[in-house]
Amino acid sequence: MLPDLTPEDLHRRRQQGEILQLIDVREPEEYAYCRIEGSQLIPLGEVPAHVEDLATDRPVVLICHHGVRSAQALAYLQHRHGLTNLLNLRGGIHAWSVRVDPTVAVY
Repeated sequence: MLPDLTPEDLHRRRQQGEILQLIDVREPEEYAYCRIEGSQLIPLGEVPAHVEDLATDRPVVLICHHGVRSAQALAYLQHRHGLTNLLNLRGGIHAWSVRVDPTVAVY
């Protein structure tokens, strides 16, 4: 089982001031339509070329539409690069929009 967190957990941790790196692995047009404030876009296909951009000193939360692509990125980064500070946003930005921040568009 891949390490993950719920949208509510992410919201609480951010409210408590925890410094997290948010990486959105969706495509640019999806990111342009809606995003979680403070997230950085690295499309799934570009993740291998951007491993050095990922923080190693704090949790990295991977985000996509429903949590599938971000889980793929997490599995790749764990297996190929041995990263242990990764979390998958369960349910993706869709769950974030529905359960935490309704100002983020749903698609």
